[in-house]
Amino acid sequence: MPEPDVPRTATMYFEDFSLGQVFVTAARTITETDILTYAYLSGDHTALHTDAEYAKGTIFGERIAHGPLGAVISGGLLVRLGIFEGSALAALEHHWVFKGPIRLNDTIHSRVTIVELRETSDGERGVLQRKVEIVNQRGEVVQTGHAKLLIAKRPEAQAKTAAPTS
Repeated sequence: MPEPDVPRTATMYFEDFSLGQVFVTAARTITETDILTYAYLSGDHTALHTDAEYAKGTIFGERIAHGPLGAVISGGLLVRLGIFEGSALAALEHHWVFKGPIRLNDTIHSRVTIVELRETSDGERGVLQRKVEIVNQRGEVVQTGHAKLLIAKRPEAQAKTAAPTS
C-alpha cells in the first residue's frame, strides 16, 4: 500500500488530530558524518559504529548506526513537517524498539500514526500518543515506538474552557 502523502507546514493543535491519522515524513540518508557526529556527541565510540574492520566480523558485517540515532533523526524529520511548531508543550513518554539495523547509506523516513487522544484533567490541553515507525528504503520497519506528547489546544478553544473571572 503506498504511503499517504501528507505535506504539512501549518501548526496543528489538539483539535486538529484524529485517531488513525497518518503522517509520513521526508526521507533522509544516514551518512558517515551522522554516525561519527553521534559518537562524538554521545561519547559512544563502540567499535560496531566506528571501526569498519571490527564491524566486518559482527553479525551485521559492516558498521551500523547507533540505535538511538534513528530515533533522534526520526524526531528531526517529524519536526520538519511543521505540525507541532508552536503547539507541542512537552514530551511525556517514549517507548522504543529496535527491530533491525540502520546501515550506513540507508535512507529512512518515519510513518507516524495517531493512536490516542485525550484531554488533560483540567481540559486546557491535550495528550497525543503517536506510533512511530522508521522505515528504510527497502520498506523494512527498522525501529518502532510510541511517544506521548502534551499539546496545546487552539487558542480560541482554550479561551472557551477558561473559567470566567468576576
